[in-house]
Amino acid sequence: MMKYNAVLIQNLKEGGFFMSIKKYVAEFIGTMTLVVLGCGTAMLVGCDAVNGGGYILTAFAFGLTIIAMAYSIGNISGCHINPAVSLGVLISGGMTVTDFVGYIVSQCLGAFAGSGLLSLIFSLGGVTDMTKGYGSNGLAGVNNNPAAGLLVEIVLTFIFVTAILGVTSKKAKHGSFAGIVIGFTLVLVHILGIGLTGTSVNPARSFGPAIVAAFAGNTAPVSCLWVFIIGPLVGAAAAAFVYKFLESGVAEAPEPQTKPAARSKSKSKSK
Repeated sequence: MMKYNAVLIQNLKEGGFFMSIKKYVAEFIGTMTLVVLGCGTAMLVGCDAVNGGGYILTAFAFGLTIIAMAYSIGNISGCHINPAVSLGVLISGGMTVTDFVGYIVSQCLGAFAGSGLLSLIFSLGGVTDMTKGYGSNGLAGVNNNPAAGLLVEIVLTFIFVTAILGVTSKKAKHGSFAGIVIGFTLVLVHILGIGLTGTSVNPARSFGPAIVAAFAGNTAPVSCLWVFIIGPLVGAAAAAFVYKFLESGVAEAPEPQTKPAARSKSKSKSK
């Protein structure tokens, strides 16, 4: 029996079962961190268009978190921490359907855990939530027009996911700075989007705060949550299909040339 169990465990390892679990855990941690630092900053400083300092701080909090996570868990899971990004990668052929489902579940659970942690911190500390909804997204910036909010999220997610697919393309071989580009692209889309929808471009990031806000008695974020699920997913899918079309037929970039080792100038003396 013990021999059978050892063989079973070895087969699971070879089949990638334990590696998949590690990837899901990494996605959980990454998404939780994104919500804690990004939404937490918005809750602490406020992020409406009038308060410019809080606006910019929130944009950078989300972007810098992406950079930190990219170089922390990127080598484990690819650091999607966003169902829209995972959908783009799936359509591009970069992951299996099984992993896609596992990533989405892990990301949503991570976002919920992050929002719960923020609720606990702000409650215990008696700190005022400047957003009154745990940093959740809303449509106030577009006069509560769902169509406008949907369009904003589609466009911003399209830009964000296109940048991700481009900088991580195996054909381009951009190198190890992809995390920096992705992080600053997220800052960029937040600079426009915060004043309109609060900027989601990430269904999990919208899901967690909206659910926790509903538990606290504020159901407004849940009522428009569909906008921040459908919009980013449509934008990501469009980005993946468009990028596949644009990159089709493009030759793979050559490997970077490395300088040959310098030869020693000293010659051995003959005896």
